[in-house]
Amino acid sequence: MHAFFMISGLMLTALLINIPLGYLRQGCEKFTFGWYFYIHISIPLIIYLRVKAGFSWKFIPLTLGGAVAGQLIGGFIHRRRQNNG
Repeated sequence: MHAFFMISGLMLTALLINIPLGYLRQGCEKFTFGWYFYIHISIPLIIYLRVKAGFSWKFIPLTLGGAVAGQLIGGFIHRRRQNNG
């Protein structure tokens, strides 16, 4: 049960870190340096947290899913704020 809460917390952390980065990414032109930067800057922190929590590489898809979800949510928020003025 403890491992479940640890991996859930890690996924939630990845999601929360990537929401503001997804928001900022949405303001950049696609495939520019800034666009790549905002997508990849959280990866070292997520890897560090995963290793410190004691999880193997088998949990990478879960943390990656949290990061992608955060990017998508942040981009959605940016687009919605742009459309509403």
